[in-house]
Amino acid sequence: MTAIKDSVHDYVTLCPVAMDLLDTDAVQRLRHIKQLSTVRLVYPSASHTRFEHSLGVYHLASRALSFLGIEGERARHVRAAALVHDVGHGPYGHQTEEVIRRRTGTDHDELGELLESTSLGSVLREHDLSPRRVAELVRGEGELGQLVSGELDVDRMDYLVRDAHHTGVPYGTIDHGRLVRELQYRDGELVLGAGNVATAESLLLARALMDATVYRHHVSRIAGAMLERASQRLLDQTDLDVAQFRRMADHDLLVRLREDVPELGRRIEYRELYKRAVWAGLDEVPASVVELDHTDERAAEREIAERAGVDEQSVVVDVPPRPRFKEANSRVVVDGVVQRLEDASALVSSLRAARRDDWRMGVYAPSDCVAPVAAAAVEVLGLPDGVVG
Repeated sequence: MTAIKDSVHDYVTLCPVAMDLLDTDAVQRLRHIKQLSTVRLVYPSASHTRFEHSLGVYHLASRALSFLGIEGERARHVRAAALVHDVGHGPYGHQTEEVIRRRTGTDHDELGELLESTSLGSVLREHDLSPRRVAELVRGEGELGQLVSGELDVDRMDYLVRDAHHTGVPYGTIDHGRLVRELQYRDGELVLGAGNVATAESLLLARALMDATVYRHHVSRIAGAMLERASQRLLDQTDLDVAQFRRMADHDLLVRLREDVPELGRRIEYRELYKRAVWAGLDEVPASVVELDHTDERAAEREIAERAGVDEQSVVVDVPPRPRFKEANSRVVVDGVVQRLEDASALVSSLRAARRDDWRMGVYAPSDCVAPVAAAAVEVLGLPDGVVG
C-alpha cells in the first residue's frame, strides 16, 4: 500500500480504491480549493487545502472502522465516502455555497449526480463499490453515514485539529486519537463510550473557540460577504453557467472576478476590504432583521445605499443564521445509559450562551462611505446607535 506524509497525522496509508480515486480530476481539483477560504486573509499560514483535509478524514475514518471492527465492503464504502466527501464544494468552499444553492437547490454534500457523471463513478464501480451508497454515506445517511457526517463525525475531528495547526492557534486541539478509539454503536447510533463526557466536551469547546477566533473572525466575514456578492454578480452579468462555476478552483474564480467584477475582484485579491459600518449583537437586532433572507438583505442594501447617497454596490448587509450547536446532540454513555451531551454536561449551556453572545450582524462599506452607511443602516434596520462601527 502507498503511504502519504501528512502534516497532522504523519503517514496516511492508502487502500487500492483510495489510490485510484486520488488520481481523478474531481479529487485533484481539491488541491486548488483552500480549506479556510477567506480566513487566510487573517491567518497567513492557513493555506492548507481540501485535498489535505480529505486525506485526513479518510485516515480517521479508516482508524475508526478498525476500532469498531467494521471490515469488508461496508468499510470500503465508508473509506471512499470519507475521501470524496468534499468534491462537491465550489471555489472558496462554503463562501460560495449559498450562491450555488440558490441557483441549483443542492448542497455540496449531494454528490449523486457528480459520482454518476464523472470518472469517480467509474473508479468506484471498478472496485465493486456503489456510487449511490457512497453518496448516501456522504449525506450522513444510515448507521455508517454518521461516521462521515454527524455529531461525532471524523470530518469535524480532522478540520478542527488541521485548522488549528495551520492557523497557529491552540483552540482546536483535540484528542482525536481517543475520540476515534472510544466510538461505538448503540442501537444503530454512534456514541462515545463510558467515561468520555470530558472527551465530548473537548470537541464542543474546540469548535466554539475556533468559531469565535477563526471561522467567524470579522475580517473573514467581510471578505466572505464581498466574495458572495461578487460571485452573484459574475453569474448575473456574464454567460458563465453555474455548473461551470461550481467546478472552478479558487484561482479560476479570482481571475474571472478580476475581469468581470473588477471593483470587488480587485479588493478581494489585494485585501482592500470594506470596513464595518455596523456590528450588532443578537440582543440589539430586531427579530425581523435576524430572520432576513437573501432577497430581504439585498432590498435592505438598496434602501441603505439610497438613504446614504452611495452606490448600491458599496453596501453589504450580512445577517448570519441564528447560532446553532449541533455538537450538543452528541451521544455519550453515562452509567450504562446513552445520553445527549447537552443533558450530561453542565458546560453545554454555558457554551450555548457564549455562542449566542458572539453572534453579530454586520453592515460593511468602503472606508470613505462608512459614516453615512452606518447612519442609514441604523434607520433602515431599526438598530440602536451604539452598534455603529
